[in-house]
Amino acid sequence: MGATAKRVSAGTQTIIEALDEILRHAGSPERAAKERAYLKSPIHHYGASVPAIRKAASAAAGPKQSLSRGQLLDLVDRLWSSTVHEHRMAAVTLLEERVDLLTPRDLALVERMIRSSFTWAYVDNLAASVAGPLVERHPQLAGRLDRWAKDECFWLRRSAMLALLLPIRSGGGDWKRFTRYADAMLDEKEFFIRKAIGWVLREAAKKRPDRVRRYVASRLDRLSPLSFREAIKRLPDREQTALGRAYDAARRTGRRSAQAD
Repeated sequence: MGATAKRVSAGTQTIIEALDEILRHAGSPERAAKERAYLKSPIHHYGASVPAIRKAASAAAGPKQSLSRGQLLDLVDRLWSSTVHEHRMAAVTLLEERVDLLTPRDLALVERMIRSSFTWAYVDNLAASVAGPLVERHPQLAGRLDRWAKDECFWLRRSAMLALLLPIRSGGGDWKRFTRYADAMLDEKEFFIRKAIGWVLREAAKKRPDRVRRYVASRLDRLSPLSFREAIKRLPDREQTALGRAYDAARRTGRRSAQAD
């Protein structure tokens, strides 16, 4: 290890120790037990809240200009390797807050973290707030999302859609890419895939309800009940009612067809 690497590691260790001290004091055994059960987490929890973790991570890392890309990646790597939930959440938070330091090759790190996640609590922010901005800044990375959308790991398939969420929520974004991914996953039984499809559609309806209306109306026979319920939540009541009736009719027709076969 060279002198520069040693300095980075030494600085990282100091940050981690300070962060760990803050997080221990911010937690409670009662919250830790509830959160661990809720997330079905196999690792240790201090019981610190998400706002407390975010505040602690920001404070421990210092001002944005004081952290280099190398220091950020070293810090994230060490925190993510921990068996403490709050450390892992802090790693995700740091990537979100310092995403401007990341380069295209760092999407590989995000992918590794998603693959080694066991919960949406890490995956969703990694996808929407880290992978998403990276792909927006470097459009050549969109092909990587195409691979994610076909991966055996359902967390990566979910992430391919959620990486497109923020710009779609704002009324823009790569709508065609999202619908291509969603169409390929409409028949999946996995809860987190069905939820992600509905989530992106629901958020899209805030600025572009026309997009959502057309998408849902043309796929009534394929949308799962979960995806459908989420998708129409932001549409006007009258449209929700009309689409609900059409959806029920399409499902009844589908069941009759299946019985006939």
